[in-house]
Amino acid sequence: MPGPLDGLVVLDLSRILAGPTCTQLMGDLGAEVIKIESPGGDDTRTWGPPFALDGEGKPTDLSAYFMSSNRNKKSVALDLTDPEAQKALHDLAGRADVVIENFKPGGLRKYGLDHDTLCAAYPGLVYCSISGFGQTGPNRDKPGYDLMAQGFGGIMSITGEAGKEPMKVGVGVADVVCGLYATVGILAALRHRDATGEGQHIDIALVDATMAWLVNQGLNYLTSGVAPTRAGNAHPNIVPYQVFETSDGYVIVAVGNDSQFARFCDYLGRGEWASDPRFATNGARLAHRDTLVPEIARILAARDTDHVIAGLELRKVPVGPVNTIEQTLESDQAQARDMTVTLPAPQTAKGEVRLLGNPLKFSRTPVSYRSAPPGIGADTEEILARIKSGL
Repeated sequence: MPGPLDGLVVLDLSRILAGPTCTQLMGDLGAEVIKIESPGGDDTRTWGPPFALDGEGKPTDLSAYFMSSNRNKKSVALDLTDPEAQKALHDLAGRADVVIENFKPGGLRKYGLDHDTLCAAYPGLVYCSISGFGQTGPNRDKPGYDLMAQGFGGIMSITGEAGKEPMKVGVGVADVVCGLYATVGILAALRHRDATGEGQHIDIALVDATMAWLVNQGLNYLTSGVAPTRAGNAHPNIVPYQVFETSDGYVIVAVGNDSQFARFCDYLGRGEWASDPRFATNGARLAHRDTLVPEIARILAARDTDHVIAGLELRKVPVGPVNTIEQTLESDQAQARDMTVTLPAPQTAKGEVRLLGNPLKFSRTPVSYRSAPPGIGADTEEILARIKSGL
């Protein structure tokens, strides 16, 4: 079945993670995504191990990192310094609905592929620029990487154990969320284009996106004037809402309201806490966190994980395990929701690669998995031939 973006053509001049996350999502939704790479390929092709291996056990150009955000794309390898390549890309932009790039601000101007040039030539074009700090502002010319965005954007200051060094999130979440914001912006601009015929330029920055997803912690500061600090797995506004150690591992307890707390107290054998003025309301529990949490931790540390989960689920208190990635992706839940998919990849020894699935579930226009991440330049001849033929 055709996807919701069937018929759209996306010219993808991005690399690493933020832009490729956006364009992979658009590809999953049915768009034709033409990924332009240098002859050496997207940087992330070398970011391994692990790599998918060929029949001789040697690494291919498909690193796990690259494969995480580059399915449903065609790869065209071109040297942007070549005038013929620049002309081909200009012509391809004229046939595209969307151009997305993540060069430094102004970096594509010397090739005639910047937003001013292409949007003037093709008024209906939606052109999205992703950069570290945006096209304006005092830091516009600084490079942008996920780690730098997490640091500058504030998220590292509240991630990690209290009193210890700031920590990044375990994946490139600044890149990923920026890519998701970019997708939303592009779809909104396409709706405007379809209604008016008018394209536009979208300017999105890793750091801006990171600031935006500070959500309640950002508002905690803006409301109180006090900057939040690191508190490990504890929640700044809810108690108890964190990880606790058990006799054989860890468990997450997420008590979101006072009635859940009363049922939690019943499981703990401390029913009197539900009416104790120090703990009866969330505000009181926040004020007496240092008294309450150690007592909870002491009780749970003597019980095994399965016992805690079963006991709290029985009482309808939110609870869950801390899974490894293996446990997560091999779980019956992941399989039931198609959160891993397998696609043919003839250049690999297995003849296929296993990828993460798309979380969107449509009733009428489902996502599709049409092709595995491509090898460098796998589609160069096809796309250049189409340009020459005017298709």
